[in-house]
Amino acid sequence: MTPARMLFGTGVICVTAGQDGNGPETCQNGRMITEHALLPVVPGQEEEFEAAFGQARHIIAAMPGFLSLSLSRSLESPSTYLLLVEWETLEDHTEGFRGSPEYQQWRALLHRFYEPFPVVEHYNQVMSAGPADVGAADVKDPA
Repeated sequence: MTPARMLFGTGVICVTAGQDGNGPETCQNGRMITEHALLPVVPGQEEEFEAAFGQARHIIAAMPGFLSLSLSRSLESPSTYLLLVEWETLEDHTEGFRGSPEYQQWRALLHRFYEPFPVVEHYNQVMSAGPADVGAADVKDPA
């Protein structure tokens, strides 16, 4: 069993890698995580990349733990795309998706477009706002 602890009153769950509990600790706030990747596409291949991504999105959308994704193209750097993927847990992405045969299909469709290869990071939401928040007191989201 993987050692885990909850930070009292925060909703934050921390999991330590390794059966002995001596591995690195990963913490999540009990809510979804967001995968963030800036995708530097080889200039001139944007249209082909978007077509390939249209196929690849069905692969990732079928994965356990997948919640949603958005792909946006930079206005200032039109060969750069922002990929945001929401997962139920970090492991749904790093172990489930990346360790699956479906990931090999994803790679075959998309990885040839990147130069250099993108950096992928994962985030927990700390705060959010919407139109109803205009003029409201600055209050942090409950964990």
